[in-house]
Amino acid sequence: MTADPSPSGPTPSSRVIDRGYWQGRYEAGSTGWDRGGPSPALDAWLRSGALPPCRILVPGCGRGHEAVALARAGFRVTALDYAPAAVAALRARLAEEKLAAEVVEADLFAWEPAAPFEAVYEQTCLCALPPEHWENYERRLASWLVPGGKLAAAFMQTDAAAGPPFACAPDAMRRLFAGERWDWPETLEPVGHPMGLVELTGILRRRGLSTARRAWPAPGPRTSITGASSPASFE
Repeated sequence: MTADPSPSGPTPSSRVIDRGYWQGRYEAGSTGWDRGGPSPALDAWLRSGALPPCRILVPGCGRGHEAVALARAGFRVTALDYAPAAVAALRARLAEEKLAAEVVEADLFAWEPAAPFEAVYEQTCLCALPPEHWENYERRLASWLVPGGKLAAAFMQTDAAAGPPFACAPDAMRRLFAGERWDWPETLEPVGHPMGLVELTGILRRRGLSTARRAWPAPGPRTSITGASSPASFE
């Protein structure tokens, strides 16, 4: 996430991936994506054991409600964000609760971990990125995971023409996280968001050399989002 170097000035998309843009949102209190607590999807995965304790990355962690919940549950957490205000808030929260996690302030398109992770928790990072950056981000997600590693994802659904949040429609996600590299769950579970939107949630698996290709599941009631979302922004 770097600023646009063009002499004509930053485009709307480049502003969205600029450090100052996100820092300004935190300073202004314009953080509508922040639930104020962990996602219900994460709570469900922790309760069911679908996401057992492991070494996990949380890119675009924000104030880190999920990072705190994961650390509390025994995960070895690395949390990454671009905005100094978000990083400071998470570090303070972890210190207050006497929890251990690595919190990194970095450009996610430049940062590299010392070793790949067993899981990545992806929520509101993908949808904050303009779609022209999605393929690069998907490649980085794949590189951050060990073969067979889990991508616990929440795909934001919105009818808005612009973002953030940018619409992560199921068909677009199918193309982005293609079967050559990812195995998909049988269904995606809809989870409401306080912005009045819906996230489609599920755990994908990074394919290894020996895994068999799995077809994208046919749409069913759990992946239907008709009428469930409306235009909204991260305000």
